[in-house]
Amino acid sequence: MADPFVVETVDLRKRYGDVEALRGLNLRVPAGSIFGFLGRNGAGKTTAMKILLGMTRPTGGHARVFGLTAGSSGEGVDIRRRAAFVSEDKSLYDSMDVGTMVRFTASFFPRWRADLERQYLRLFELPPHATVKSLSRGMRTRLALLLALCRGAELLLLDEPTSGLDPAATEHVLQALVAHVAEEATTVFFSSHQIADVDQIADHVAIIERGRTAISGALDDLRRDYRRIQLVFDEAAPEATFTAPGISHVRRSGRVLTLLSTAGAEQVVDEARALAPASMDVFPVSLKEIFLETVDAEE
Repeated sequence: MADPFVVETVDLRKRYGDVEALRGLNLRVPAGSIFGFLGRNGAGKTTAMKILLGMTRPTGGHARVFGLTAGSSGEGVDIRRRAAFVSEDKSLYDSMDVGTMVRFTASFFPRWRADLERQYLRLFELPPHATVKSLSRGMRTRLALLLALCRGAELLLLDEPTSGLDPAATEHVLQALVAHVAEEATTVFFSSHQIADVDQIADHVAIIERGRTAISGALDDLRRDYRRIQLVFDEAAPEATFTAPGISHVRRSGRVLTLLSTAGAEQVVDEARALAPASMDVFPVSLKEIFLETVDAEE
């Protein structure tokens, strides 16, 4: 039976001198998913990706890709053969033109898809005779994605894949990723500072803060479980203590008491009624709000 998780890390740690880039990262990336990896600058996202590809070795813990040990000299070769990585700096050969860059890359991969090459050259509007050096940042991003999408990889690791793209180009790239996963049975693991991009196409997310996994799960489950409950009182809001499970934040501001629940609103509402508020409202919480609440709590 195939492993249901393409990527799995357990208590993954990485230290650079006195700096702990990863401090016990736990991840499970389901096969066939589009997995959004969120975190602030310096949270450890790029370090985690490099460990998965064997580009750096962990200080502690374990990382497995396709059930193989990341960083192992033998198994790491197989991981890199089956996975494609697009780094944030989109490293390319500036002296080549686009067509030569594509042919050069294709020569290394027996499973190269010429049909996808033609499709993405057209979709991404890449001029074959333009030199890589002359390309805009957005064009370089699209070329790097084409080179990853066409090589027949089972796993795409993308570090800021929409960096430098305008809104129209971003939409093309996001839809291309969704279609690629649906048609090619590929798993996408991508980091991004663009929460709207993750919200649009991801089905699973993890929020990493200070080298640890703060939240991880199916995006639909997070949308279902997170609720903001707002109580308004006739006078100053009371200093109340709640026992309902999942209360992560309680804020008082004048007559308003606001609670964030990670376990739905039903039990919180039942408990809040005892405080006799003048009004009570329950609101869904966006992924952006979940992210901001999470990193603020870790802070």
